[in-house]
Amino acid sequence: MDRLDALALFVAVADCGGFVAAARKAGRSPAAVSRAVAALEERLGQRLFNRTTRALSLTEAGELALARARRLLGDYDELADALQGGGAPRGVLTLTAPVMFGRLHIMPIVRDFLRDFPGMDVHLLLFDRILSLVDEGVDVGLRIGHLPDSSLIALRVGAVRRVLVAAPAYLAAAGTPRKPEDLAGHSFISTLGVVATPSHWSLGAEEDKAVRVRPRLTVNSVDAALDAAMSGLGVVRLFSYQVAEALAQDRLVRLLPDDEPPAVPIQLVRPPGRAPRKAALFIEAAAGVLRAKFGSA
Repeated sequence: MDRLDALALFVAVADCGGFVAAARKAGRSPAAVSRAVAALEERLGQRLFNRTTRALSLTEAGELALARARRLLGDYDELADALQGGGAPRGVLTLTAPVMFGRLHIMPIVRDFLRDFPGMDVHLLLFDRILSLVDEGVDVGLRIGHLPDSSLIALRVGAVRRVLVAAPAYLAAAGTPRKPEDLAGHSFISTLGVVATPSHWSLGAEEDKAVRVRPRLTVNSVDAALDAAMSGLGVVRLFSYQVAEALAQDRLVRLLPDDEPPAVPIQLVRPPGRAPRKAALFIEAAAGVLRAKFGSA
């Protein structure tokens, strides 16, 4: 068994969560897959999986090997495409995006991509935290916000705003704020994301108006924060795309629109260097769809 095949089976075991499921996907016997992974571990001199009778998990070395294996297999697929004259791409495309944005706006693009390119598989990693594209073997990421200085190649595809919202029932009881100072004394809902919960929310075109935040509820799920706001628990600050449906259904009210901070960019990012063809095709498709939705924000 060649080394690329062993790497592919290792990745399949990690993705499927077990040898039996990976064997089914690869059309091999579980014993053959187990032998291939054991031989790879022996060759690398590292144990890649923690094995128990109930569970299978990657070791620290396995986590590192998985990211590198994805890149190696992707490079091989790109080489095969180039030698075949740029035919239909094949292989695995690994993507990442924030959870709700990915569910609402990236998944439809992925479905079309898989339909248009039957030889492609997609791994979509949805996290409300920033993944290292290089360390995690990610081909394309979607980032909301200004990027720190980095070597990533970025393509702006639109923008969204941070907005304050609350339920009509809450506002009927607590009053509707007309200016930032009116928020004093209100109940707040806050979300944990990439950074710790802020003690102040910056408002205004110059972000020079600060609202002190002492949340009654802090939660690490946007969906949970949204549900809490719709149930009347208090004021929450979320991105405009996250509250669009609730606003359209009059389940939430947008507050202080004239005092909102500047819009923040939506960007597709990829590692430096020449983009693999599969990544370039996805970026081209995604950019058109996302710009039509978010280009005027």
